[in-house]
Amino acid sequence: MKNKNKIIKGRGVATSIHNRYAAWERESVDDGWPPDEDGDGAPRTELLLDPSRSVVTYNQSPDVPFDRSINPYRGCEHGCVYCYARPTHAWLDLSPGIDFETKIFYKPDAARLLRAELSRPGYRCRPIGLGTNTDPWQLAERRLGVTRAILEVLREFEHPLTIVTKSTGIERDIDVLSDMASRDLVLVYVSICTLDAELSRRMEPRAAAPTRKLRAIERLAGAGVPVGVLVAPVIPVLNDAEIETILERAYEAGARFAHYTLLRLPLEVSPLFREWLDLHYPMKKQHVMNRVNDVHGGKDNRAEFGLRMRGAGVYADLVRQRFDRRRARCGYRPDPELDASRFRVPGRAMQLEMF
Repeated sequence: MKNKNKIIKGRGVATSIHNRYAAWERESVDDGWPPDEDGDGAPRTELLLDPSRSVVTYNQSPDVPFDRSINPYRGCEHGCVYCYARPTHAWLDLSPGIDFETKIFYKPDAARLLRAELSRPGYRCRPIGLGTNTDPWQLAERRLGVTRAILEVLREFEHPLTIVTKSTGIERDIDVLSDMASRDLVLVYVSICTLDAELSRRMEPRAAAPTRKLRAIERLAGAGVPVGVLVAPVIPVLNDAEIETILERAYEAGARFAHYTLLRLPLEVSPLFREWLDLHYPMKKQHVMNRVNDVHGGKDNRAEFGLRMRGAGVYADLVRQRFDRRRARCGYRPDPELDASRFRVPGRAMQLEMF
């Protein structure tokens, strides 16, 4: 008889789902013997070197407001069960399940690589997105400081950037962000999917609690950093009733810009999310998935540009209308224009001043 997966304390998923590139699969069975585990059996986090030779990734997606991004880490210890970046661990021959949360790759040379990229003669400055896949202020950042080093390079080059995070670790770098904000070089979005502490603990177990995220918005705004709220993802039945409340509380804290995305379940994320519903909300599972299928054309996910993040149909239209109306009522503004005209290569600028 197959073992049923159990909730792992402090982790978002309960299984090492196979990646789609694996040449073979294995399956646990109950043979009647007690499990062979060390200690409490909980998986430990490993920090691994990422040998990438470049740090800036370019894209042509019309769904995002940037054409280049930086992700200091691969994998994320926050453990958000819904994370659309989970399938990227399959490229590393690892599981998008528990491996994504416990095997964290970091880029120790990120600052040096970024400096080299920005110094290229043909480089053309446009805002860089930071934290577009995995959180740049996840738990390892306190020890490693990779994101901090990246910010310092961007400040030196006066390069604009947009940030998405759900971590209060960003507060440690308010000094750099405040300085950049004084020159219209930065916009921060704090991601909040729920204000329900219990739902947050189950859905994103190692991310900051909802009240702390609101406090981070307050501290950023107080330091003069333009800050917004990203209501993401909106999950039918589980947190969709909170849209208006999140917008109101975030605005009270100091957020002045707002966006949202609907839940999407690409590739391995779909079976992981379904399993999570079985473990945490079995009575709601069918209702949740029926709604998800409604907005994605009868499937768990759709990949078409323009639809993958917002969905389509009656329910998707209702979410959009509710969000737009409350955003307008609260007084949120359009995203500010960041200043790319200030960009300069420090050493090169000094040489030009000599002539």
